Amino acid sequence: MTLAAAGQFCATASAAENLESAKKLIKKATEAGAKVLFLPEASDYIARSPAETVQLAKSADKSDFVIGIQEELKRLEKPLEVSVGIHESVDGEDRCKNTLLWINSVGEITQRYQKLHLFDVNMKNGPILMESRSVQPGTEVLPPFETPLGKMGYAICYDIRFPEHALRLRSLGAEIITYPSAFTVRTGQAHWELLGRARAVDTQTYVVMAAQVGAHDEEGKRRSWGHAMIIDPWGTVLAQCPDTDSLPRICVADIDLDAIKKVRNDMPLWQQRRGAKVYGSDV
Repeated sequence: MTLAAAGQFCATASAAENLESAKKLIKKATEAGAKVLFLPEASDYIARSPAETVQLAKSADKSDFVIGIQEELKRLEKPLEVSVGIHESVDGEDRCKNTLLWINSVGEITQRYQKLHLFDVNMKNGPILMESRSVQPGTEVLPPFETPLGKMGYAICYDIRFPEHALRLRSLGAEIITYPSAFTVRTGQAHWELLGRARAVDTQTYVVMAAQVGAHDEEGKRRSWGHAMIIDPWGTVLAQCPDTDSLPRICVADIDLDAIKKVRNDMPLWQQRRGAKVYGSDV
């Protein structure tokens, strides 16, 4: 078994402040004995407008936030790897990328996933968020990759509402799927845990959900639900961060690959799936 840490904090438009929060979570994860720390979507910043979101975006190799995490990992005495959501600039576009990076223990970016499904929602008496105004959608599923925890499947926030994405990751060999997020309060209250547990049961994988929490601006116009959590392949919530405040916090749980094998052997869903002839797809 290997310990994983899911992080939770409140990002603002200040990448420098957010880096300090990320460093606190790195310290907490290391002290807890975790081998991997999962940080939320948009950990580098949450801007006050779509225009500012694009304006603040940089390439990862020029991002002080990313460079700061890389340098922090190099200084650690115990190895820690980090999964972190950031924005990246796009040459010749008035939009940026919402991406998820895997940074290994020596500070190298080894994996990059661009968010496929963008959060375009206009709820009556609720949030109006049109991510596509400032973000370019990705075009492909990143195949699962080896990590100290097992084979990792990458997805971001709104992707969790599309089970075919998770099923594809499982079909490609995922043992853990992560959904770093900045869920709104209303959708978080209704669906956050429900969706996480559903994807865990659907795919018989661990699901790790790092989360933004609290008010991201002084006016409180943008708020995130929090409740970062780790869920096992049976759908049990193993660990969850509180929402009593917006301080940087982690929750930790062991990732047990034997538990995955047991669940999959006891209920062999992938041997029982009917396939493309019935469903019209191979997920």
